[in-house]
Amino acid sequence: MEMESELELEKTNSFLKKPRRPITIKFEDVMYKIKARKGGNGNRQNILKKVSGIVKPGEMLALLGPSGSGKTTLITALGSRELSGRLSGSITYNNKPFNSSVKRNIGFVTQHDVHYPNLTVSETLRYTALLRLPDTLSRKEKMAMVDEVIESLGLVICRDSVVGGVHVRGVSGGERKRVSIGQELLVNPSLLFLDEPTSGLDSTTAQRIVSMLRDMARNGRTVLMTIHQPSTGIFYMFDKVMLLADGKQIYFGKGSDAMTYFKSIGYAPTMAMNPSDFMLDLANGVSSDESQSTASPDTIKNSLFSAFKTTNRPVLLMEMEEVGGGISDAMSIDGSKTYAQCDEGYGWCTSWWQQFVTLLHRDQKQRKHEIFSFLDILQKSFVTLLAGILWMGSKNNIADQSGLIIFIVSFWAFTQIGLAVLTFPLERDMLEKERSSSMYRLSSYFVAKTLGDIYLDLLLPTVCFTVVYWMAGLRPTAASYFETLSVILLTALVAQGFGLAIGSFVSDMKQATVTGNMLMLFKLLLSGYYLKSVPTLMQWLKYLSFLYHGYKLTMIAQFSMRTHLNPYEESLLEITRGGPIISVAVLLIMLVGSRLLAYLGLMKIGVPKK
Repeated sequence: MEMESELELEKTNSFLKKPRRPITIKFEDVMYKIKARKGGNGNRQNILKKVSGIVKPGEMLALLGPSGSGKTTLITALGSRELSGRLSGSITYNNKPFNSSVKRNIGFVTQHDVHYPNLTVSETLRYTALLRLPDTLSRKEKMAMVDEVIESLGLVICRDSVVGGVHVRGVSGGERKRVSIGQELLVNPSLLFLDEPTSGLDSTTAQRIVSMLRDMARNGRTVLMTIHQPSTGIFYMFDKVMLLADGKQIYFGKGSDAMTYFKSIGYAPTMAMNPSDFMLDLANGVSSDESQSTASPDTIKNSLFSAFKTTNRPVLLMEMEEVGGGISDAMSIDGSKTYAQCDEGYGWCTSWWQQFVTLLHRDQKQRKHEIFSFLDILQKSFVTLLAGILWMGSKNNIADQSGLIIFIVSFWAFTQIGLAVLTFPLERDMLEKERSSSMYRLSSYFVAKTLGDIYLDLLLPTVCFTVVYWMAGLRPTAASYFETLSVILLTALVAQGFGLAIGSFVSDMKQATVTGNMLMLFKLLLSGYYLKSVPTLMQWLKYLSFLYHGYKLTMIAQFSMRTHLNPYEESLLEITRGGPIISVAVLLIMLVGSRLLAYLGLMKIGVPKK
């Protein structure tokens, strides 16, 4: 049960009172088009149709409209988040186009909460602070800001509870939403966008959150949000309201003037009602006015569009023109240089090393629950003991032990690629969210992710291989053991690299899994174990198989010193001819190349389209 009644959102803490830079956002004739799904003739569907507005520091704007009206699309465009369609029109921030300085002064709370489920509330906010707050602040100062946000949002009672998700039970939906808001409040944004921030909250908590956001706006911030059917009390907290229908504007102006405006154009409720309910009825083409009772929804909406164009829009354009020349792009209101390295676009707020260490620690804390899960350990232990028992009597039998070798090499390669292909599809939403906020460099994320996976993913294979190695009676020398282990781990890392590359380009988990399985089957068939004679024109393909090179190197490590072989054993060891150098080099090239390919695939994620 949520403890919304214990929230103390009215308590505003010191750092939340200090806006970093006043930002006025203006947008004029914004249009957004996407390719129509049907027809295939290149036609485009208009989602936004010449939408205009202005929001100044100290103001809070609510975007209202029915589902499909374009609210989320508009706020996404204004926040310069990634959109797949064609955006046109003018969007400026202090009369300047979007740039890196503006980007780091923006907070954006998405409609869907994206968090690591195994991290606690305090850990989630702590890692955000370490990644997004500048190095000019000490760690102690950053943690104090985390504590302030937790207290302000009423998260004290659940600060040590895991956030949770689809498959992990954690905090409630309302608390999870407040964690999302807290992540953005930590950076003390001058321009704050929120997509349905009150979704899933009761009316009292929703009103307190909006009240807190209004107080933040009063201190010099610019706040824009989409909201669905706010209560009357919440509605009148908004300085400005925009009403959309079918991607067009019906109203833009003060919330307190909305009902007067609609009455002036012939639309007035027959009884007292929530202004937002009345406006949403109009946006759906429903009017309670008796004179409009027989009109169709399209007729009503067209009448409202026409009235906006002739009556409301001229007033809006006049305000935009009056404000245009008086916008200041000064530094922080309080004169603080704390965020100078971020605000002036000199570089990132934190160093590459700070980002790397924080991301590595976060990844290990999140993934240790996955890697060392009881079922996973049980499965690997069962396979290990079964393999050890089945091959226990295979000592000195090259035919049997070669079968064990290909099994070990391919099993761990299959395991690693199966996990790796899902890594980036599962984290795609998180990566897009954090990169869109300029939280870290892609290189620091990728290196941390790669090294974190290596450390965690190779511990279990090492333990299991060691057990099988001595149970099955493989070559009992330290040199052979370490050589074989090194090859198996190297082959597994190569397979992991190809899995990461597939996952970076194929976002659908099912398609990524199928692609990874097809690749592994291709590599396995060319490994040299199942087929000794390959057609001449296809012999070169085996060199593309990391399983071929892994199998070859393990066979060399185990049987290179064997003598007195029969013809069948000689045929099995034919793969060891040519020495290990080329195969080692090929595996190392694949190890690096596959990860470079994965990095290239990630570069497009979370980057706004210009």
